[in-house]
Amino acid sequence: MPDSSPPEHRSESASDVDGVVPPPIPPDDPDAWYAPDVRTQRELFPDVVATVRETEEGFRYGVREPVLGPSEEEALERIRDHFEGANLRRPLTREGAVEQVEAGFDPKYRRVVDRLTDLTRSARRRVEYHALAELLCLGRLTPLALDDAIEVADAASDRLVVHTDDYAPADTDLPADADYLERFASERVETHAVDFRGFSVPVVVYREHLLGADSFATKYAVLEPNLLPGDEDLIDECKERIWETNVDGVVDDRAAFVRERARQFLSRRLTARNTRAWFDAAKYRLRTALAEYDLAVPPVDHRFSDDRLTDLVYYVLRDYVGHGKLTVPIRDGLLEDIEANRVGERIKVVPRGRRIGHGERVPTNLAFEDESTFVNVVTQMAAADGVELNASSPSAKVNLSPEGVPHAETIRCAVALPAITEGGPHISIRKQAPETMTPVDLLDNGSVSTEIVTLLWLLYEHHGVALFSGPTGVGKTTLLNAHMPFIPYSDRPISIDEGSREVELPHETGVSLTTRDHESDYKRVTMADLMTECNYLNPDVEVIAEINTEASFETFAETLNTGHGVLGTTHADDIEKLINRVIEQGLPPYLLREIDLVVFPQHVDGERYVGEVVELVSEAEFADCDGRCGAIRKEGTTVYWNAVAWRDRDGRFRLDYDHPQLGDDERRVGLHFFDRLAERTDRNVETVEEEFHRKHRYVQYLEREGVTDFDELFSFLADLQNNETATVERAKREVER
Repeated sequence: MPDSSPPEHRSESASDVDGVVPPPIPPDDPDAWYAPDVRTQRELFPDVVATVRETEEGFRYGVREPVLGPSEEEALERIRDHFEGANLRRPLTREGAVEQVEAGFDPKYRRVVDRLTDLTRSARRRVEYHALAELLCLGRLTPLALDDAIEVADAASDRLVVHTDDYAPADTDLPADADYLERFASERVETHAVDFRGFSVPVVVYREHLLGADSFATKYAVLEPNLLPGDEDLIDECKERIWETNVDGVVDDRAAFVRERARQFLSRRLTARNTRAWFDAAKYRLRTALAEYDLAVPPVDHRFSDDRLTDLVYYVLRDYVGHGKLTVPIRDGLLEDIEANRVGERIKVVPRGRRIGHGERVPTNLAFEDESTFVNVVTQMAAADGVELNASSPSAKVNLSPEGVPHAETIRCAVALPAITEGGPHISIRKQAPETMTPVDLLDNGSVSTEIVTLLWLLYEHHGVALFSGPTGVGKTTLLNAHMPFIPYSDRPISIDEGSREVELPHETGVSLTTRDHESDYKRVTMADLMTECNYLNPDVEVIAEINTEASFETFAETLNTGHGVLGTTHADDIEKLINRVIEQGLPPYLLREIDLVVFPQHVDGERYVGEVVELVSEAEFADCDGRCGAIRKEGTTVYWNAVAWRDRDGRFRLDYDHPQLGDDERRVGLHFFDRLAERTDRNVETVEEEFHRKHRYVQYLEREGVTDFDELFSFLADLQNNETATVERAKREVER
């Protein structure tokens, strides 16, 4: 055929003699004469094509969707009318939208489409695509969600702008405020389910890639059952009726009692609210029965389905037996912190580690919309720990043990009424991990090095004194707990004060003493009482978690004079601040020399790791230090310190090598700490150093074998202490298998 294209669009390879047009080639080829401005073109789904063009203003992104004829438009309109008012949930992320398009309609909805349409297979496919996009996906943004080449969406201008793998920015024809834009620009991070009273509540963690919208990119969404108009009033009426119910005798199972009463009340209300409800219910059931024989279109309104009753019962149980909007986050084992700061503001959560999101604070789709509901949850949480909040005592620190949460998990809460906070009440929840971490877990996470674990093993086993110091949430108690199996099985560790609830003692000889739950009308148990009781118990190691009050510092000072091993946590993010704090709390400066090691964990960008390990040294020992060391003078006394281990900014752990002439595997670390340990155990320093290297090899073995079970580690160490040779031989055989 003759070449009728403009001269500037003709390919140079075209023959002017015979007028033959070159064969078709990809549109992004520079020799393509028929689409000179097209840079890429891809089919995203059958009949759905995305095209990127280059214009004078820049790149332009366009989508061609299936074209509908008049009969197909009429079929689509019938589907729209039938599903109008139906309770259909749209996906939260692009991944969800893609999965929905690929899966199509559920069988019960596909039957509806079958009854409403009479089309050819190709026409049916085109209509079903548009119906899916409008009813179950992201509307006009559905084809963009199908394009995995789009990385970022920018809504800062009047029109939506997208950034693809190879072309950015690219303008689109869509407005910047298109419906479901925040869902389109979201990437699924993780999905899981949280159990509550027989209900499995889905949770989705997703990350938005929409610029110019929310400051928070990562979100945490609880997919609670949808509510129809009037359901909230029905739930409130049900809760009020249950509250007024007369009960004969003692209710053994509060959840079962509430569930039974709620089902009775709600089932009556759903089926007998008024005459219209009776008629609609009968019509619904008749239509459902006829649809079973393909004599009618199946109904899609869930107003009278059994699912609706179950959904309403869930909300009643959530508010009466759970903790309202906080029910699912409290029971989610992947969360560490939960914060509700004020009425109308999104509840924030902090994931545990980096398993979901980036390990930093993220908002949820939950919020307390009115102050009365918020106050009810606050007072309920305080009352669960025996604390009454009122005008004279508007705040409290309490511990929770809600049903459905592992017994070993400690939940500590700071709650307050609106009397002391602006914007309403507030709740701050810190959840300890239900499973205590081991040193191997810490090694796997990059939180410590094998050398640091070995140093702490020596200290724990030989009854040294260590403080884990840092701000709230950096992992002080986690580090302290993880190394508890290193205390010999035959020793007696005693934990003291409120923080003892968070301390895991695997020893049969261990005892936890606390000032809580020991109060009477005549006397309150004090730290001094616990100290006296502890001395009677003949401890080998005392654990004083949360050394922050004047009484706990006084107990710490008294314990240092007893010669027992001491482990504790306190708040100070470096050695100078720690020295200032303990002296201001009344601890004599000379007692600081009794502390063997101070461990400073850090929490940066969602990662928790040991930033520095410091030993407190004498003036003579300080004179030998030539690395990371320092001194501070307080109250006429100079306190000297030396860094034993630290983590560089590149993420590598370093040790203070005192004898570089030795081989890397035999260099001496923590020389002053070894001197003190040798003096305490009546041995020479060389023997202590040999023990360090031997234990270091065991730590490396535990890391290779992945011993992450707390009890298994404790059992292995007990066997090692009882018969080291036999234990080593058994370990060799297991490795050889």
